[in-house]
Amino acid sequence: MLEIAVTNSAPAPLPADLLQALGRYDTPTICNAMEVVAPERRLIGYTTKPLVCPFPDLPPMVGYARTVTIRSVLKSQLPADEQSKRRIEYYEYMGTGWGPRITVIQDVDGPDVGYGAFWGEVQSNVHKALGCLGVITDGSIRDIPQWAPGFQALAGSVGPSHAWVHAEHFGGEIRVAGMTVRSDDLIHADQHGAIIIPADIAPKIPDAAELCGRRETPILDIARSKDFSLEKLKEALKRSAEIH
Repeated sequence: MLEIAVTNSAPAPLPADLLQALGRYDTPTICNAMEVVAPERRLIGYTTKPLVCPFPDLPPMVGYARTVTIRSVLKSQLPADEQSKRRIEYYEYMGTGWGPRITVIQDVDGPDVGYGAFWGEVQSNVHKALGCLGVITDGSIRDIPQWAPGFQALAGSVGPSHAWVHAEHFGGEIRVAGMTVRSDDLIHADQHGAIIIPADIAPKIPDAAELCGRRETPILDIARSKDFSLEKLKEALKRSAEIH
């Protein structure tokens, strides 16, 4: 049976200009910045398994998680009228709450993860209309040429069929590609993967990202130089470590 368990993991939505600032950086840079401001999170809070991204040229997306679990191998046991009611409840959950939103879906079919695609032409367009920026799932997606323009996707696989796919639970804690996610977690994602940004840390991330860039500059400059030498690399590494 489909169940609803909605919880807010952050005290309030963050300012729109902060979300825009976070979106100027790719996800690896956000990870670098997190290592500066929250080194205790080096081993948690991001995807650790590869995901397919059919739209690598889309910019990073930054939004609040809407969490779902799905199955496709087993048929839903709900009667038709109850299924219709729960579908509306699902869309109400997706279309409300802090925005912008990112749909995060865990496929709980065990060894048959990705057997049926919940996502395709219809769902991508519907969720985009509901105010979602994209989807992150360890399940499968389909209809890539007909996908909603500008709607990002990170998925476990690409496949042709729905099978018996249906949502089971939404609003609770899930785990996708090694990342544990709760409803309303702030997520940064692009073609490289996704990371959760705790609300209390988010304001520190842009400055930390800029710091990481400044520290990389002397190393990259010498590495790309025709005058590269091991001694010059050592000097660049020392200069990098002194940048604050």
